[in-house]
Amino acid sequence: MKKVSPKTGQKIKDNTKDFMFRTRLDDEILKKLDYSAEKFNVSRSEIVRRGIEDEYQKAKNKNN
Repeated sequence: MKKVSPKTGQKIKDNTKDFMFRTRLDDEILKKLDYSAEKFNVSRSEIVRRGIEDEYQKAKNKNN
C-alpha cells in the first residue's frame, strides 16, 4: 500500500525532487530545450535530468 500525504491526499513519491538547480541559458540553448521538451511531451526539467543521466553514463563508461 502506498503512503498518502495527510495534507493533500496525494501519493508520496519514492524519489522526491528536493533540490532546485538554477542555471543561465542563451537563447539558442533555451530553444533547443523547449523543442526537445515539446517533441518528447515532457517538462524542461525532465529533459535536463535525462541529459545529466546521459552524460553521467558516458563519464562512467569512459573511466572503464
